[in-house]
Amino acid sequence: MLEFLASQLELIAAHAPVWGFFLIFVFMAIESSFVPFPSEVVMIPAGFLAVRGELTYHSPFVDGAIALLVALGGCLLGAFINYYLGLKLGRPVLSRYGKYFFLKKEALYRADELFAEYGDITTFVCRLVPVIRQIISIPAGITRMPIGRFAFFTGLGATVWNCILFGAGAFLGRLSLQDGEKMSYLELIEKGKELVSENYGIIAAGLILCIVLYGLIHRLVMRGKIRKTA
Repeated sequence: MLEFLASQLELIAAHAPVWGFFLIFVFMAIESSFVPFPSEVVMIPAGFLAVRGELTYHSPFVDGAIALLVALGGCLLGAFINYYLGLKLGRPVLSRYGKYFFLKKEALYRADELFAEYGDITTFVCRLVPVIRQIISIPAGITRMPIGRFAFFTGLGATVWNCILFGAGAFLGRLSLQDGEKMSYLELIEKGKELVSENYGIIAAGLILCIVLYGLIHRLVMRGKIRKTA
């Protein structure tokens, strides 16, 4: 599947200076919804092209900032699609008919269990976990998680993941400018994924730290509320 997507997107990438930001938004909205679509094929090349000055404004900083913003917008749109699927259809309907919309029952159950066990922070953490990343928004909708909190945690998680992929692409883009190496779209994606996987221990450690800090802050806030009501 990755090879097929890479071959198709390589043709589209030729139009990146004109349609780049729009395409990033659309593809990241698809990736964040229930449709299986890897974010690596979008954000790694986005970082690569931005650093090389091959997006709309030919400025690494400007193009990079806009690319990350439109990617976040796309992620939130896709996540809200899933949220409202959960809100309007509910668990029984999605469990029974989800397979017709690429929603596997096993993945739905796992996302449900994670959300039930860990609560709101799950919408942040699971944005960095393959497979669960897209569908964690569904149990958030089923349980009617407040929209503001959902948007905040989802946006935060999506931004972290997008920055990781974008950074990998930007790193490869800088290397290509220095040594003049040429890469196919597929090679770029595979090298970017390899770079991310090599540093996943650091990413995981950062996630654990975030969870611990969230737990401590949440506990302090709850203690303060209890004291006020006592």
